[in-house]
Amino acid sequence: MSTATGEVTDDGHDGGTPGAMHERVLESVGIAIASGRLAPGNRLTLEGLQQEHGISRTVARDTMKVLESMNLVYSRRRVGIVVQEREHWNVFDPKLVRWRLASDRREIQYASLTELRIAVEPIAAAGAARRASAAERSQLVTLGAELRRLGEAGDLQNFLAADIEFHQLLLRSCGNEMFRALEGMVAEVLTSRTQQGLMPFKPRNEALQAHEDVAAAVAGGDCAVAERAMHHILDEVREAMGLGV
Repeated sequence: MSTATGEVTDDGHDGGTPGAMHERVLESVGIAIASGRLAPGNRLTLEGLQQEHGISRTVARDTMKVLESMNLVYSRRRVGIVVQEREHWNVFDPKLVRWRLASDRREIQYASLTELRIAVEPIAAAGAARRASAAERSQLVTLGAELRRLGEAGDLQNFLAADIEFHQLLLRSCGNEMFRALEGMVAEVLTSRTQQGLMPFKPRNEALQAHEDVAAAVAGGDCAVAERAMHHILDEVREAMGLGV
């Protein structure tokens, strides 16, 4: 039976809540696959997951369903559950982005994500300058000023929240539904950079100014300046991360 303490009981089930157990095991197996510790071609079984993690068969099955939906594994009768080759992975899934950034392959993931951001976010900023609503333009200006205040104060946690909101608002307001779908990915990479101590205690003035410049250009409908200012933000990211992209 299950207990309220989260211990494994005599029926072999983890005593935590099903949701917490599922997330814990999903995170563990996901990072193992993302890092290469579970390489393509490796086979998994529900029984093995149950024994290793002290969970019920239902939780093991639900975990595999999520990983299969992300194309990280596939299942075949008489074969079992097999780790997919990397080219099949759903690399835009925010969970996979998080797991790859938590692995020893994080530098490769940061480089590819920064290249993606360089390709997308300047165009998104220009699109926002053309298509954002009056409320969205005003909110960007407010967020730009808030980033300045929080950055100069060295309040990195609240700076992170405002930075995520700033970049997600640009993607939402640019009018391109494909770009908007990258909101979760951008949030994960910004969060990881802060959590892994890759942000300076106080963001550089150039970065703060570039965010304010993007906001002002979007508010004023200046597509060229908005695009150029966003390039400045991402150039600073590339330099700060030491990425040769």
